[in-house]
Amino acid sequence: MSVRRTTTLAGVVALALGMGAIAAPPALAHGRGGGTSPEKFAQQISTRSVMRHLEAFERVAERNDGNRAALTSGYEDSARYVERTLRKAGYTTTRDPFTFDQEIVDAASLTVTGGATYEVDQMEFAPSTAEGGVTAPVSVPADPLGCAPEAWAGVDVAGTIAVVSRGTCPFATKATVAEAAGAVGVVVYNNTTGMLFGTLGAEGLVTVPVAGATQADGQAIVAAAAAGPVEVTLDTRFHTETAESFNVIAETRKGRDDNVVMLGAHLDSVEDGAGINDNGTGSAVVLEVAVQLAKQKKLNNTVRFAWWGAEELGLIGSTAYVEELATQEGELDRIATYLNFDMVGSPNYVIGVYDADESTYPAPVPVPDGSVATEEVFTGWFDSIDQPWVDSQFSGRSDYQAFIANGVPASGLFTGADGAKTEEEVALFGGTAGIPYDPNYHSPADDLSNVDRTALGIMAKAVGFATASLAQDTSAINGVSGPGDQGGHGKPWKPGKGRHGDGKGARVFEDAA
Repeated sequence: MSVRRTTTLAGVVALALGMGAIAAPPALAHGRGGGTSPEKFAQQISTRSVMRHLEAFERVAERNDGNRAALTSGYEDSARYVERTLRKAGYTTTRDPFTFDQEIVDAASLTVTGGATYEVDQMEFAPSTAEGGVTAPVSVPADPLGCAPEAWAGVDVAGTIAVVSRGTCPFATKATVAEAAGAVGVVVYNNTTGMLFGTLGAEGLVTVPVAGATQADGQAIVAAAAAGPVEVTLDTRFHTETAESFNVIAETRKGRDDNVVMLGAHLDSVEDGAGINDNGTGSAVVLEVAVQLAKQKKLNNTVRFAWWGAEELGLIGSTAYVEELATQEGELDRIATYLNFDMVGSPNYVIGVYDADESTYPAPVPVPDGSVATEEVFTGWFDSIDQPWVDSQFSGRSDYQAFIANGVPASGLFTGADGAKTEEEVALFGGTAGIPYDPNYHSPADDLSNVDRTALGIMAKAVGFATASLAQDTSAINGVSGPGDQGGHGKPWKPGKGRHGDGKGARVFEDAA
C-alpha cells in the first residue's frame, strides 16, 4: 500500500464498526447465467492455494535482494510467476508498459557539526540545496509549531536553520513564516512515530530548503539547541530519471465485452522487504480467483484482472492505465465496476470494506454512482455468513484512486496497515488493541510469517463470491443483466502505442499539515 517515493501509505486508513449493511440482492446471491453459484465458487478459493502463491513470492524476494520492488529483478520475477500461472490456467497475458519520472535521491541528511547525522526527507516543491548542503546554527521558535510570526518573537532567526514541530497549520505556512523571519532552511519534525513525508503544495512558495524528520530526531535537535548553540548541515538534493515499468493484465475469454468487471492488486513491494502482506496477499488472492474462474463454463460478463506496477512509488501503474483508457472512446464505460485488494492478511487484522456509502466515514474523494452497490456485494456476503466486518474509509489511497477519479464505481477489502486497533475491533476480531493492524508494515519483517491465515481465508472467499456474483450480474450497479450479445468477444483491451506520458504524480504525500 503506497503513498510516496520512499513510500507508502503514510497516512493511517482509519477503521471503525460497520453499520447499515444489507444483504446482497437476490440476483447476486444465486448466480444467474447457469454457472457455479457465487456461494459455491467462494469455497473454491482455498487458503492453501493462496498461500502457495505467497510462498512463491517469498522465494522470489529471497532470490532478489530480499524485495520485489518496482524496477527490480524481484518485480520482474514476480510478474513472470503471475504470467506463468495465468497461462497455465488458459489466459493470454499482456504487459501494459508505462513510463514515469523517477526521483533519485542524491542527499537527504541533517548533520550536527561534530555529532550525529539524521535522515530527513525533502518536501515536495521545496528547493534542493547546493552540493554539500546548507550549514547554519539551529533556531527553535518559542511556540514549537511555528505557525505565525509571533512564534518567533524574541528568537534570533536570521541565518539559521529553523526546527519546528508538525501540527495545526500546513507545512507551507511553517516554512514561509520561518523564511520571512530570516531562516535559510527549515526542518519540520513529526508529531508521531515515523518519518515525516510532506509537501508544500505548490512550486515557488519558498526559496530555502525544507525537509521532514522523525519526531525523535527533531526532538533531539531541539533538546541540544536548548542546552547551547548547535550548528547543523541540511543537505537535500534529488534528480529525475525516466523509468519504465509495466502492469500485468489478463481477462476471461467468456463474457460480454461491453460489461467488464475488473479486479486489481499491486504487485510491487517496498524496497525494505518482500512485501508479502503488502501486497503479496492481494496479488495472490486475485491470482487464485483468476485461476478458478477460468474453469467456469459460463460467464455473462468479462472479468479483467490487473497486477499493478509501481504502486509503492505513487499509484503510478494503475493511474497510467486508467489515463490511457480515458483517451480511448468508450473504454472506461465498458468497466462496470473495479474491485481493489491491498493488504488482506494483516496479523492484527480487521475485516474492512471500503465505506462507499459513508455510513461511518465521510469520503475525502468523489464516490462514483454504483460504488455503494459494489460495497453491498461484500457486506451482503459477510452478513450472510455471520462474519463481522467494519468500514474502511473510502479514501482513494490505493489503486482505485484513478478509477473513481474518472467516474468508475469501485469497492474493495482491507485488513489494516499502520493504524492502531481499537478495543471494539478486538471484540469483533480478536487481536491486540493499541498496536498497528500490521506491525511489520513496510519493513523487512513483512514476510510469510507476517500473514494471518484466518484473515486471508475470509477475504479470499469474499473476493471469490464478489467476482462470481458480478461475473453473472451487475444490474444493481449499472442496470446491466444477462449475457447480451457475446459474439464480439475475443478482442480484449490491449495497450496502446507511445505510452503514458511522464507519469507525473510519482509521489503522493501526506496532507500538508
